[in-house]
Amino acid sequence: MSLSIFGFQALWSPYLIGVLVFITGLYFLVTTKWRKDFKVNEPLKKEEAIYFLLAMVTIYIIKGSPLDLMAHIMFTVHMVQMAVLLLLVPIFIIKGIPWWLWKVAIEAPVVKPLFKVLTLPVVAVLVFIGLFSFYHLPSVLDYIKLNETLHGTYTFVLFISAVLMYWPLIQKMPDREQMKPLYKLGYIIANAVLITPACALIIFAPEPMYATYTSGDAWLQAMELCVPASTLSGLSLSGPELFTDMKAVEDQQLGGVIMKILQEIIFGVLLATIFTRWYRSEQKDPDKITADALKAHQEKWESEHQHQL
Repeated sequence: MSLSIFGFQALWSPYLIGVLVFITGLYFLVTTKWRKDFKVNEPLKKEEAIYFLLAMVTIYIIKGSPLDLMAHIMFTVHMVQMAVLLLLVPIFIIKGIPWWLWKVAIEAPVVKPLFKVLTLPVVAVLVFIGLFSFYHLPSVLDYIKLNETLHGTYTFVLFISAVLMYWPLIQKMPDREQMKPLYKLGYIIANAVLITPACALIIFAPEPMYATYTSGDAWLQAMELCVPASTLSGLSLSGPELFTDMKAVEDQQLGGVIMKILQEIIFGVLLATIFTRWYRSEQKDPDKITADALKAHQEKWESEHQHQL
């Protein structure tokens, strides 16, 4: 059966287009015409603009195109959507927003203490993995997908937690300490390890776990998240099996596998990038690095020696 039966609004989300265009326009106004209204500011870099536009386009593709509709029909597509939204888009957002705008946002009186705690590496990882794993518990996902407000709120909170998780790894604020390359490598590996149990639960489940992808009534109610109720009421549908030949358990297992593969690819690229930059920085001036290391060691020895005297 063709997806066209759900109508233009469900397929292409024109309201989301309007929201993203508005946000993009506001972004360019703030970072160009209005930037001088900020005490600290810099000209918008081409790289930042590209990353931000990539974020907006990617968000529309995964949340506004027919891909979003398919995510309510096939669990596999849902997991692709989750992987891109939570593991790729936050990178674009962090890199796309100029540091001086981030400074204004994260140093606001209410935000500053919370942001400081939630971006501690251990806290950031545990919060993100916890929210992601909790969301994919069968009873939780089925319950959330039956309430539009709750689903939107939880998805937004989960996305913010993904941004906070990436912050210690990617942020380049000039007045903040950067995580050392070795720690970054460990941080990425820890993320990859901790997200594995949630994926394993989905991959190795012998039976379909989610009613919103198997039960006709629950599925139709969940479809109201992206299809107007008036459109659904005029259709005679029994369940997602009308749109796919894949068995529910196979769809579920494939979704878990794809989520893990996409996560490994994205994290693998990050690992390779960080390691390459680290290696190149170490090779730029080995004599200076050695001299600095010897100087630091000598200062430490002299300090300890004086303390003993």
